[in-house]
Amino acid sequence: MLRPVLALPLIGAYTVALGLPAILFALLGRTRAARRMTAIWARLVLWSLGVDVSVSGAERCPSGPAVYAANHTSVIDIPILFGFLPVDFRIIHKRSLYLVPVLGQYLYVSGHIGIHRGSAFRARRGLELAALRIRGGTSVVVFPEGTRSPEGAVGAFKRSIFLPALEAGVPVVPLSLVGVKDVARGGLNVRAGRVRLLVHPPIPTAGRDPEDAGALAEEVRAVVATGCEAA
Repeated sequence: MLRPVLALPLIGAYTVALGLPAILFALLGRTRAARRMTAIWARLVLWSLGVDVSVSGAERCPSGPAVYAANHTSVIDIPILFGFLPVDFRIIHKRSLYLVPVLGQYLYVSGHIGIHRGSAFRARRGLELAALRIRGGTSVVVFPEGTRSPEGAVGAFKRSIFLPALEAGVPVVPLSLVGVKDVARGGLNVRAGRVRLLVHPPIPTAGRDPEDAGALAEEVRAVVATGCEAA
């Protein structure tokens, strides 16, 4: 518990030093520069916490837009993906993250997609925006469980989160965040250790209808869970 507390000042410094320029780059439309700053920030955050990340299957990432679906275990999941998923993407996140200083402003101006959890209508609007971004050529990262799994097991995947992929006709790429629960046990309780980002082969959606969202959700969840259990 001592290490993350000592790391907090460093993380705060990294967030200001890299987050503010990233916001400026995003406002100026220099998205690649903003993305690089975010990746550096994420890697520094994980380094400060003593978390080492290895990546397997990066070559499986499609060259075009896709929906990347990951299990959600802890607060370090987002830094892992920002730091080590080798594609440009926008993340679907809970809207309350906009209230986090610097990080929230970066997510907003960079076009990441906040979802209203308490309103089905507003949540649907967020998913429609995601589909629009995907059709425009942007990949999207989703956490289909909808919230962090407190026990580390992969929970049920929400079918609605896969509607943008089906509507845009892009593949879904399952991601297994392996070993995260062993190093991040809730809140600031993070200890040094090694985790793995496993990229699975893309699952095509061509020829599937929105009615197939439930079956697609189960198929993706099975791949993600198997990846977490096999490691």
